[in-house]
Amino acid sequence: MSIIVDHLTKVYGEQKALDNISFEAEKGKITGFLGPNGAGKSTTMKIATGFIGLTSGAVYVDGVDVSLEPLQVKKLTGYLPEHNPLYLEMFVKEYLSFITSSYGLKHKKQRVTEVIEMCGLEREQHKKIGALSKGYRQRVGLAQALIHDPKVLILDEPTSGLDPNQLVEIRKVIKEASKDKTVILSTHIMQEVEALCDKVVIINKGKIVADDEVRNLKSIKSDMISYKVEFENEIDTSLFEKEGLKTLKIESNVYQFSSANDPRKVIMKVAGEHEMPLINITKNEQSLEGVFQELTKEK
Repeated sequence: MSIIVDHLTKVYGEQKALDNISFEAEKGKITGFLGPNGAGKSTTMKIATGFIGLTSGAVYVDGVDVSLEPLQVKKLTGYLPEHNPLYLEMFVKEYLSFITSSYGLKHKKQRVTEVIEMCGLEREQHKKIGALSKGYRQRVGLAQALIHDPKVLILDEPTSGLDPNQLVEIRKVIKEASKDKTVILSTHIMQEVEALCDKVVIINKGKIVADDEVRNLKSIKSDMISYKVEFENEIDTSLFEKEGLKTLKIESNVYQFSSANDPRKVIMKVAGEHEMPLINITKNEQSLEGVFQELTKEK
């Protein structure tokens, strides 16, 4: 059971939204699908779920060709789109019952009760969807994606609008679901990727720029060496910038200095010349966010 994207291309008029991309998502693993806005993430997900057609290439869901059997793919797939489409005038429990009917499920009441509990909607189940907060609407969207116990979950920004407590709960739901399913999720939250994902596929301008496990991606060498420095007092960063360092104020008295070469000598030199006492200096480890920025930045 897997999702295989094989030399997929999608063209809108003269614009090539996807340019011959290939990757695979495996059962039992969560694949993070990342990229800047407009990179092609949602287009890929819509093709993989049979909602829009492709120009060339192929996508296989559990061995089924999406182009040839889109209805079968929909039965196999639970899909939460980026802009979660819900019937706002329906009650939560009523809506989920309607979804079970559309899939022709047996034991409808039991399954509705199960996903309501799974997604933490017990207190909201008798409310109209239109009266819910964005976070709870996301939960309803996730519940409808899970209702038919699909083999594959494709989640586009599943934690959008959730508060920190809700994040923890929904992460647990997604993590638990991934044990016997193939899961692809897109997000702009790098902490979410590190907390949930086993591997990451990064797309930029319609092309795959990375496809690897999270721990391997974080070992990609950046072309900048960065240090975090705490000073005794506020400093004038322009003095360091004149020496060729990139500077960023992180918080009161704490700054980041970056350079193509090790910036420590310059930091010590400028700090000494201008009497700026140092409290602490530590090297910044490469973060997934840093890797993402490195791979998707404008050349």
